[in-house]
Amino acid sequence: MSEQRVVEDPVLRQRFSFQRTSGEDGEEVLLVEIWVDPGGGVTPHIHPAIEERFKVLAGRPSFLAGRRWQTASPGETVMVPAGVRHAYRNRGEEVAHVACEVRPPSSLQEFLEQAAALSRAGKITRHGLPTRPGVLLEAAVMAERHRDMVVLGFPPMPPPFLQRLIFPALARAGRRRGYGAGHAAEN
Repeated sequence: MSEQRVVEDPVLRQRFSFQRTSGEDGEEVLLVEIWVDPGGGVTPHIHPAIEERFKVLAGRPSFLAGRRWQTASPGETVMVPAGVRHAYRNRGEEVAHVACEVRPPSSLQEFLEQAAALSRAGKITRHGLPTRPGVLLEAAVMAERHRDMVVLGFPPMPPPFLQRLIFPALARAGRRRGYGAGHAAEN
């Protein structure tokens, strides 16, 4: 990938760069280059309508797809179909470098940039949860904005059907307090 702006997420110990391109069939593809420091990674989640293909360039990251973890080596690709609960972690001692093709791109780049902004502002924990009660409304606005793209899927998050009930009400309260979906990135 060409030289890109790199977005840092210090809590989840990873960095991203993004590039939009077209696939062989002309469909839009988001290429996400990811560097995951030892101990870094993301918690389980689901993309209802997004397929991701993770190609390992360096290191040996572990991927959860469904209920099974697998470790991948450089040159290997892990495919996660839409609707499958997944996560990744770097349990190794060197930085893992991964190139991910995302189809369709949806709002994934915006979501990752906003989550990284919350991380840099000290507003989320290692599990992606708000660090204090006041941040909950800000996070709910973000979750509601991206509800069609991602479903958070790890304890102690409520199950998806409760998320669909709770997050809209919390997001309305957050918007009344002046939080926008990109609020953390603006502050």
